[in-house]
Amino acid sequence: MKSFYLTTPIYYVNDAPHIGHAYTTVAGDVLTRWHRQRGESVWFLTGTDEHGQKVMRTAEQNNVAPQAWVDRLVQEAWKPNWTALNIANDDFIRTTEARHTERVQKFLQSLKDAGHIYAGKYEGPYCVGCEEFKLPGDLIDADGQKLCPIHSKPVELVNENNWFFRLSAFVEPLLEHYRKNPDACQPESARNEVVSFLEGGVSDLSISRSTFDWGIPVPWDTDQVVYVWFDALLNYATAVGLTDAPETEGGKKFAQTWPADVHLVGKDILRFHAVIWPAMLMAAGLEVPKKVFAHGWLLVGGEKMSKSKLTGIAPSDITDHFGVDAFRYYFLRAIPFGSDGSFSWEDMSARYTSELANDFGNLASRLAAMIEKYCEGKVPAKATDAGLSAALTSTVEKADAAMVALDFQGGINVVMDFCKKVNGYVTEKEPWILAKDPVNKAALEEVLYNTAESLRALAVLLHPVMPATTEILWESLGANATIGSLADQQISKVAQWGQLPEGTLVTKTPVLFPRLEIKE
Repeated sequence: MKSFYLTTPIYYVNDAPHIGHAYTTVAGDVLTRWHRQRGESVWFLTGTDEHGQKVMRTAEQNNVAPQAWVDRLVQEAWKPNWTALNIANDDFIRTTEARHTERVQKFLQSLKDAGHIYAGKYEGPYCVGCEEFKLPGDLIDADGQKLCPIHSKPVELVNENNWFFRLSAFVEPLLEHYRKNPDACQPESARNEVVSFLEGGVSDLSISRSTFDWGIPVPWDTDQVVYVWFDALLNYATAVGLTDAPETEGGKKFAQTWPADVHLVGKDILRFHAVIWPAMLMAAGLEVPKKVFAHGWLLVGGEKMSKSKLTGIAPSDITDHFGVDAFRYYFLRAIPFGSDGSFSWEDMSARYTSELANDFGNLASRLAAMIEKYCEGKVPAKATDAGLSAALTSTVEKADAAMVALDFQGGINVVMDFCKKVNGYVTEKEPWILAKDPVNKAALEEVLYNTAESLRALAVLLHPVMPATTEILWESLGANATIGSLADQQISKVAQWGQLPEGTLVTKTPVLFPRLEIKE
């Protein structure tokens, strides 16, 4: 069975991650957890991009050798951040690893042997911040200087003898690919941008640098290093065994995973992933990725989050206050994936209180308290409320369609609407009133069973988004002991009503979403 293979971009390690990086990685984690709960084989890759001029210069500014600089940042900043955010990646690739370096060199040599690479001279503007050769039309004028529109910093003029990749030869095949497979580049605005760029004519690409040595040596010309993007893009394939013989472990892994199902990228690196990367694969006779999805930017004060502009917020600034699961929930719930979105502390506080603490957390704690008070802490006899059962069936269907289409906001909204419906059901049935008269015992127990069963479903549906919180709820419902582990619950079976057995022991747990401390 082919694995569902998803990648995040590999991130530059010139500094520690900010919430823009975390946004992409959390989205990848939620999507892969969802696919796992569909019963699919999944492979989730993230990692770090460690070569290039930007990393080399940052290391020099800190009086450290580049390798020592990246080693420290990966171990002290990047990997701990993903652990803290509960990211369940299957692999972490570093472009300084031998497995990557060796496979890049083999791949490059094969393109050269096939006639796709030739010697040439590059002269033109280069942005070290983007690690990108710029077209004159890409730049903005400011006080007589040419600036990169992303970094608002002057570009440098480069004049080098380099090796070039015949990118222009793949314009027509790429246009044909996007005409036949509109889903291959999403959202639609991103695909339109790529098609328009291709139709405007594309030059061949310089794929080596000769003025510095921090990179992978070009195998047939070791005075040059591979251009950082040509090296970095290959990570998606080198991590799963690109160039390894079919009978080896790496070759088998490649056959099981490639092509990638989804490359998640920020929209500023769309052209690399939707133009250069598939062209490289076409040149090698390999399948191109099924989908490149370019999400929007997280904005702070109307500007893209960035370390260079000091608008980068560390994930811990937010998780220390709201908790990790609220962080994961908020960014995918508040911003349509694919659009730009502004982060606001006030909006996050409001959603935390109304949606997480009041709608979801309060429902869980009320149910546990009522079962303890009225049913000796045990799930009562099975019952079915036709309205809730039908709503759950519809919820699962719509949530699954939305999540698989990377409409995280749509998927989460559908699930939270069901949560609101359950709250409405409890308010309407008034179990606390029913409990005052023993005549209503059966009716009371029906309400409590239906509420508990609804919470079982909510725990499964929200597990990919809020893994730690839903585990606490699952434990509270006694479901581990009677149904099995939460991670093993399949989306396709969530709507089967009546899975929580009668007599299951329900326990009170800490409040799922505690009241927020007032932030000074």
